[in-house]
Amino acid sequence: MRVHELAKELGVTSKELVATLEQMGATGRSASSSVPEDLIPRLRASGGKATAATPKRREVLEPPPAPRKPKKAAAAKPVVKAVPDLAGAEVGAKPDPAPPSIAAAAGAPGAGAASRGAESGGEPASAAAASARTATLAPAKPGLPVMQFVRGATPQTIAEKLGTSPADIVKILFMAGEMVTATTSLSDEAIELIAADMGNQAEIIGVEEELDAEPEEDVDESQLVPRPPVVTVMGHVDHGKTKLLDAVRETDVVAGEFGGITQHIGAYQAHLGERVITFIDTPGHEAFTAMRARGAQITDIVVLVVAADDGVMPQTVEALDHAKAAGVPIVVAVNKVDKEDADPVRVRTQMVELGIVPSEYGGTYEFVDVSAKTKVGLDTLLETILLVADLEELKGDPTGHARGAVIEAHLDKGRGPVATVLVQKGTLSAGDALVCGTSFAKIRAMMDENGLSLIHASLSKPVQILGWSHVPSAGDDFREVDDEREARHIASEREAKMRAAELVISRPPTLSDLMRQAERAEVPELNLIVKADVQGSLGALSDALLKLPQEEVRVNIVRAAAGGITEDDISLALASNCIVIGFNVRPDKQARDLAEKEGVDVRLYRVIYDAIDDIKAALSGMLKPERLEKHLGTAEVRATFRVPKLGVIAGCYVTQGAITRDGRARVVRDSVVVYDGKVASLRRFKEDVREVAAGYECGIGIENFQDIKEGDLIEAYEVREVARTI
Repeated sequence: MRVHELAKELGVTSKELVATLEQMGATGRSASSSVPEDLIPRLRASGGKATAATPKRREVLEPPPAPRKPKKAAAAKPVVKAVPDLAGAEVGAKPDPAPPSIAAAAGAPGAGAASRGAESGGEPASAAAASARTATLAPAKPGLPVMQFVRGATPQTIAEKLGTSPADIVKILFMAGEMVTATTSLSDEAIELIAADMGNQAEIIGVEEELDAEPEEDVDESQLVPRPPVVTVMGHVDHGKTKLLDAVRETDVVAGEFGGITQHIGAYQAHLGERVITFIDTPGHEAFTAMRARGAQITDIVVLVVAADDGVMPQTVEALDHAKAAGVPIVVAVNKVDKEDADPVRVRTQMVELGIVPSEYGGTYEFVDVSAKTKVGLDTLLETILLVADLEELKGDPTGHARGAVIEAHLDKGRGPVATVLVQKGTLSAGDALVCGTSFAKIRAMMDENGLSLIHASLSKPVQILGWSHVPSAGDDFREVDDEREARHIASEREAKMRAAELVISRPPTLSDLMRQAERAEVPELNLIVKADVQGSLGALSDALLKLPQEEVRVNIVRAAAGGITEDDISLALASNCIVIGFNVRPDKQARDLAEKEGVDVRLYRVIYDAIDDIKAALSGMLKPERLEKHLGTAEVRATFRVPKLGVIAGCYVTQGAITRDGRARVVRDSVVVYDGKVASLRRFKEDVREVAAGYECGIGIENFQDIKEGDLIEAYEVREVARTI
C-alpha cells in the first residue's frame, strides 16, 4: 500500500503521514512510496499518529491470566470482565461486533486470546467466540466504515488494504465455496463479501475513478502567484466561435477547418497589453458533446458565443449546461451584430428564459456585442474577460511538480504520439518525466501553438509534448514524477489494474447471456474500423455512430484508434468483413494496394457529419423493407359453376377497382376472411383476360380453394416492399 492511499484512508495528508513514518523509523519516504506492512496495522489503530512498537490498545485486549487453582464460579469472573472490553456486552447478552479499528489492531492475536479464554474459562468465552464468528460472517451494516476497492482487485491487493495476509482472503472465499489464488481478479460480489467479512463496507470503483481520487499535493500559500485565465469558447455550430478567436489572435484557423466547422479542441494564447489570456476553442457540432464537456472542466471562464441572427440553438443550451455544471463564470458574446437581420435584444431575452440575466437588466452575467468579421467590440470582450478573471483572483503555484490536463492527443507519423496539454500547477520543462493514465513520457520537445520550441511552460500555458509511450486519452490528468523509471512503474501498475478489471468484465457468459446473444445474432451488424487523426475526434465519431438506432441493425466498431490507416487495419477489415472509416487520415501505400486487391471498402472523410450520414444510409440499406399492402379491386360472387379439371368458378361482378390474373386475392364471407390465396384463372365469357375493370362481369378461379359461395367478396391486392430509412 502506498503512502497517499493510506493517508486518504486515515483522513490525514500525505505530508503528515510521511513525517509520522520518519518518527517510526521509516525514513526517505514520499507520497508514492510503499508503507512497510508491519506499520500499517499500527498506523490504522492510531489514526496516523506515531506509536511505539507495542501499542497500548493490545494490552487492553489481552484477557487477564487465569488463576492457578480455577474454581467453576471464580474461573468465569475474570473472563466476564474481559468480555465487555472486547464486545461491550454483559454475560448472557449477545455481544455486538468489535469496532473496526480495534478489530484491525487486534488481528490474529485477539482471536488467539479468545480461544485461550475459552479453554480456561469454559462456557462464556466460547459463547463470545461464537458470537464474534457470527458477527464476522454477517453482511455489512450501513454504519460500517466504507473502503474503496478497484474493480478486478486481487486477494493480494485487498490484503494490503485491509492489513491482513492474502491467505486469509483466499480462506474467506474458500469457505464461501469459491476457489481462487492470490493473483486472481475478483468479481464485485466477491470483493463485497470479503469486505463484509472483515467488518467493512466495500465501494467498488473503476481505475479511472481511482486516478481521479489521487491526493493533491499540499499548496503553499506563500508560493501562489497570479496566473493567466483559461477561457473556453463554446456555443452552437457555425455561430462564429473560431472566427472570433481568429479575429482576437489575427490568424485564420477557419480556413484550415474542413466544412467550416471546428472538429478539434484548439488552445491558443492572446495578449492584451501585458496581460495574457489562454483560449480553448471547442467544436459546436452536436457530435462533439464530450469535447465540450472536457473543455468546460479545465476552464476558469466560459465565453458563450451566440449568433445575433440565429439566437439560442440546441448546442447553445447544451454548452450552457456544461458551463453551469463546471461552476465557472459565464460571459456571453453576441456575435454577428454586423448582419442586417441581427437582433441582440432577442438573444438577451432568450438567455433570460434560460436563467442568464444580463448585467444591464440587473443580473450578474456580462453580455458583449461583437463582430468577428468587422472586429467590433473585441477589445471590450477581452477587457470584460480580464475583469471577470480579476474578480476570481486566479492564482497558481509555479513551483514543485507540474500537473495539468490533456486537451487533445494524436499519433503523428513523423513525431509519434503528440499531446496538447494545459499546465495547471508547477512549471513544465523539457526532459521532465510525466505519467498520464496508462501512458508515460520523458519530454523530448515542447512547442507552443505556433510551432515554436519551448524549454519551460508556466501556469495556464498550452503546449504540445513529444515523447509519450503511446497516445494518452484526451481529458486525462497528467502529473510530473521524479524520473522516467517511476513514471514507467506507475503507468504499468495502472495498465495491470485495467487489464484485471477487463478480465472480470469478460467473465464466462451465463445461460441468459447466451440466450441474449442468440437473439442479437438475428440482428444484422455493420462492422466498422474507425481511424481518426486525434483522440477527441475519434471519440466523437465513435459516440455518434453508436448513438444511431440499434434495434434492427447494429453498428459494431471492431477497432477505433488514432493514426493513419495501415495494412494491419485492412487485414482486420478483410477478416472481420468491415468497412474502414478514415477521418482526416489517409491509408499508406501498402494499405491502399491491399484494399484494392481484396476489395475492402475504405471511406475517407474530412467533415464528421458526412461520415455519419453515409453510415446512416448504409444502415438503412440493411433494414428489412417495409411491406405495404395496396388494395386493387373488389368483386362480388353472384353465381358459382363447376368446370371439369378447373373446379369451382365464381361468376362475379367487379364493383370496385380491377381484378388481375395471377394476383393476390382473399375471399371474404360476412366480413370474415375465409381464404387468402392467388387468382388462378380470370375469364370474360370464354376468353382468358389479364384484367377486368369495375362494371364488368367475369369468372374467377381461386387457386386451391373450392368452397366459394354466392354473396362472397373477392378482394384483389398486391404487397409492395418499400425501403426504410433510419
